[in-house]
Amino acid sequence: MSNMPASVLDFLATGPLAHVVTIDPTGDPQVSAAWIGVVDGEVVIGTMSDQAKLRNLRANPRIAMSFAAPGRTEHGLDNYLVLRGRARVTEGGAPELLQQLAYTYIGPGVRFPPMLDPPPGFVIRMTVDKIAGIGDWE
Repeated sequence: MSNMPASVLDFLATGPLAHVVTIDPTGDPQVSAAWIGVVDGEVVIGTMSDQAKLRNLRANPRIAMSFAAPGRTEHGLDNYLVLRGRARVTEGGAPELLQQLAYTYIGPGVRFPPMLDPPPGFVIRMTVDKIAGIGDWE
């Protein structure tokens, strides 16, 4: 799926926290929380250090993300979004990406990462293959 529906893109632009699932070397799920953005049709995550999710994705590119979404169904169930796909890890660009995401996740005028001369870090780039959940994207 190269094009995500406008309803998904609009929701992701609001800055929901992603629950990111990758598969570790033993086949177990590894879960972390992350800020996300969308660049050139891919969901992106910046990380400053080489974390478990990066090592997992280098070995197995399968990835899933879930997000709590505003609103409830007529039955009282909370809306949510799940994205599944494949990701690749690229080197560099994390400080610039995180600075842009910080304006959404923290607020205007913030400096992030809060350090002088941050390392180049890594960027996870996810191609979305499947969209699920309850909300405007059904």
